[in-house]
Amino acid sequence: MTIQKPKGTADLLPKDNSIWHYIEETVRILMADYQFSEIRTPIFENYELFSRSTGETSDIVSKEMYDFYDKGNRHIALRPEGTAGVVRAYVENKLYGNEHAKPLKVFYMAPMFRYERPQGGRLRQFHQIGTEVFGSLNPAIDVEVIALAWDLFKELGLKDIKLVINSLGKTDDRKAYRQALIDYLTPFREQLSPDSKARLDKNPLRILDSKDENDKKIVENAPSILEYLSEESKEHFNQVKSMLEALNIPYTIDSNMVRGLDYYEDTIFEMMTSNAVFGAQTTICGGGRYDGLVQLLNGPETPSFGFGIGIERLALLMEAQGVDIPQLRELDVYVIGIDEQTNVETLKVLQAVRQAGYSADRDYLNRKLKAQFKTADKLGAKVVLIIGEDELSNGIVTLKVLKTGKEVSVPLSDIYENFEQVFRTNTMDTSVLDEYFSTH
Repeated sequence: MTIQKPKGTADLLPKDNSIWHYIEETVRILMADYQFSEIRTPIFENYELFSRSTGETSDIVSKEMYDFYDKGNRHIALRPEGTAGVVRAYVENKLYGNEHAKPLKVFYMAPMFRYERPQGGRLRQFHQIGTEVFGSLNPAIDVEVIALAWDLFKELGLKDIKLVINSLGKTDDRKAYRQALIDYLTPFREQLSPDSKARLDKNPLRILDSKDENDKKIVENAPSILEYLSEESKEHFNQVKSMLEALNIPYTIDSNMVRGLDYYEDTIFEMMTSNAVFGAQTTICGGGRYDGLVQLLNGPETPSFGFGIGIERLALLMEAQGVDIPQLRELDVYVIGIDEQTNVETLKVLQAVRQAGYSADRDYLNRKLKAQFKTADKLGAKVVLIIGEDELSNGIVTLKVLKTGKEVSVPLSDIYENFEQVFRTNTMDTSVLDEYFSTH
């Protein structure tokens, strides 16, 4: 029997890598512009980290967690989301100390795991881009992080992205709203889905996030949490809206949006698309403020804000919208060796070119000259270096610029001693030279 990959996982093959590399490269450049530093945490953590932070009634903990007992009888879980692990690392490593930046801004790109029904852009092992900012209550932090996500989608060439925001208020605000929601929903108890019935007494706000169509109709006329915000939370939300407007970032308000995790408060947001590739309106970025989570995990009181973006969904959307993916693996030089006696010299030239800072490749199948030229052309090589029996005996290589067809003989010693000079002055006409250095 042939062993196959587990259901809900995917092989990322070499031909599919260009879009992922482009996303990752763009993320790293943009994070540096915004002064975010990378953080990496374990793929598995103690189960309690997620049950405490995410909430026992959340779908993640109650239905989707990959958890198990290890050989030491410790309850372990594969991480279903990134924030809890980063907060744990923040507390455990005392990143709130005076020697660290204030606010501390970090990002990650990492695999996550959830047991759910696989569908377009949603897998059981998926990958997430995430940001977390620790140490500031300033609503400008909320807007900066939202602007970062907005800029990322613009940099990637995406269109038709909709920003939706809401405020969940503080703990006391949610307590008052929770009771109002229970009072509203109790008469509909028997009409609610089984999941929502279970949540009614434990966490009624999660009913607002129900995907059940009948539940959605029931909550349409539910009281709005915005009616229960304290003056402090109202002011914070008003400043967020004003700052988004100042940055010309369009938004809509959805007072029924609660996000799927228990740790959020005050500003929350989602960025959505209605692209047909997903079959329905789909969230591709979501996040918000979680000022109590660090303290919940035994750290100091620390205001925090972050977001998560699914890379699989991002890649699907980019393909669906026909985003032009630049070639990040350009080939500068292809070295052609003719006959077996040139094998060693071909390898030496190949390495000399690479050590000079240029990308290079060669043939390893002893193919004929024509076949090797065909490969060089297919790979988009700028320059071909040819080593045959005559070149080898005369201590030269034949250098050909594929775009112009220009050929020149170059001493092997020049290749080894200063290939950069050879590449720049002996082989390329002015237009090709200008084009090359405009991309390097």
